[in-house]
Amino acid sequence: MAKLKINGKIMDVDADGATPLLWVLREQLGLTGAKYGCGIGLCGSCIVHVDGKAVRACLVPLFSVAASSEITTIEGLSSDSSHPVQQAWKELDVPQCGYCQPGMIMNVAALLNENPNPSDADINANITNICRCGTYNRVRRGIHLAVDIGKRGRSS
Repeated sequence: MAKLKINGKIMDVDADGATPLLWVLREQLGLTGAKYGCGIGLCGSCIVHVDGKAVRACLVPLFSVAASSEITTIEGLSSDSSHPVQQAWKELDVPQCGYCQPGMIMNVAALLNENPNPSDADINANITNICRCGTYNRVRRGIHLAVDIGKRGRSS
């Protein structure tokens, strides 16, 4: 039995320590926002935050997550979709099919926490999620809009 802090709540998990965090979140806790895509850490559909850092949950064994770690899933990013990235995605209608978007949003949110005004080169280097629909241009516009929305929120 392990205790994890997920989206601000302590949750009990009964799973083998080698179980990937993604499966614990989806199958045991019903937090299905993080998606299974490739299972080998390439696509980014499973990205969640562990202590504010973007991690590919399909690669993170349960035993490697400290009990003191703060895990945030797309369900916990904001209670009302008011996060600047979520607002930008909605305003620009970024996703097409949407399957990869929870991971994309979580990766972008982590990038903006580290670098509140990323250049296109920073975006290219850090947002490596795969989108089968090819909405990369809208994602880039969404990131820049999220920066603007975040600045407006801080100035009010």
